Amino acid sequence: MNIIEGNLALKGSEKIAIINARFNHIITDRLVEGAKDAFLRHGGKEENLSLILVPGAFEIPMALQKALESGKFDAVVCVGAVIRGSTPHFDYVSAETTKGVANITLKYAKPVTFGVLTVDNLEQAIERAGSKAGNKGFEAMVGVIELLSLYENLKG
Repeated sequence: MNIIEGNLALKGSEKIAIINARFNHIITDRLVEGAKDAFLRHGGKEENLSLILVPGAFEIPMALQKALESGKFDAVVCVGAVIRGSTPHFDYVSAETTKGVANITLKYAKPVTFGVLTVDNLEQAIERAGSKAGNKGFEAMVGVIELLSLYENLKG
């Protein structure tokens, strides 16, 4: 059986953007730190990493579309935190953010990962932003690094 997979090493020339939703910045700042750490640990050069800030998770899909349309980036990592409240707002924001990112990813066929937390409470968000459950920003960057390599391997 022929196995095609990516590896976890950047060449150093890849240009990657992190789109960060500033709402719940106490959490999302940690996700960005994790993503940046993964990028640098896997061979990325800091000058090839860009941070795009948007107000909240709902705005991530449009920023993703603009970033991919620009042709400036080889891949994009999306991070944010949507924390459930006492109204249905959580359901709408998390669903539309997820659908928007998925649709744009398919349209542009470039590596994109989804590190947007959708959690029930602040404690769960803290756990996923660098404590018990690891750092989902780090994991999203590792995923995009692997996808860059995989997509290259699928070409030839």
